[in-house]
Amino acid sequence: MYTKPLPTPSRTSAEFWKAAKRHELCLQRCRDCRYYIVYPRSFCPQCLSSNSRWEKVSGRGTVYSYTIVRRAGIPGFEKDVPYVFAIVELDEGPRMATNIVGIEPERVAIGMKVEVFFDDVTPEITLVKFKPIRS
Repeated sequence: MYTKPLPTPSRTSAEFWKAAKRHELCLQRCRDCRYYIVYPRSFCPQCLSSNSRWEKVSGRGTVYSYTIVRRAGIPGFEKDVPYVFAIVELDEGPRMATNIVGIEPERVAIGMKVEVFFDDVTPEITLVKFKPIRS
């Protein structure tokens, strides 16, 4: 049984979570200025247009920034520390907040190539995380 807090999909974010469940990384993209909208919202933060659509992206990127969490700040995460909270810059350009998994936290590095990992934590929710690309 999964005991950590889970996202609650909203009308605006539902498509992101549906795509994750299908193991696809989809982001909103403004139809007017082509800006990727990360995190989901009802308008483009670049041009304020409400004309957007969901597009599948590659799921590949680079660690832009990260920190190793050594003390759980939220109940339920005590057994996970240490873990990596990161900002990943996708190959398409936008940056996402995420976790890096599949590697010891001390081995994560800025510039590391990563790919999306879908964590099916419940029958309803799949979390989007990233793991190193093994060459």
